[in-house]
Amino acid sequence: MLEGGGGLGAWPIGLSGAITIYIAVLAYQKKLDISVTKTDWYFFISALASIPVWIFSADPLWAVIILTTVDLLGFGPTVRKAYFHPFDENMTVFFIFTCRNLAAIIALETYSLTTVIFPAAIALACAILALMIIYRRRILSESA
Repeated sequence: MLEGGGGLGAWPIGLSGAITIYIAVLAYQKKLDISVTKTDWYFFISALASIPVWIFSADPLWAVIILTTVDLLGFGPTVRKAYFHPFDENMTVFFIFTCRNLAAIIALETYSLTTVIFPAAIALACAILALMIIYRRRILSESA
């Protein structure tokens, strides 16, 4: 995104990477749900397979497309867990991530597919995930 001219609007995405690592460390320390399914392995291997393509890509657009795909694949296990255990998810996190990515889009210095695709896709994914959690909470509360 920086190479595509995103400027300051690209910095929140870098911060997102640091936050993601922090969340992963906290999740490991708390070990609330440490079960790993075949689907989890599929998402993990798919994400890893995308890294070499990104490393050897000379086009920033392809790098952003690949990284966006990897990040969206990473939502898979979260979607699965949130669907079956919606009350275990913190809605504030998904709301903050949606707002953060929308703010990143607004702060971009140059608008192009290279600079907009990642924050737009992640904002949409977080918003959809939050709506699914709200829906599942409502369904489970009515059936209880």
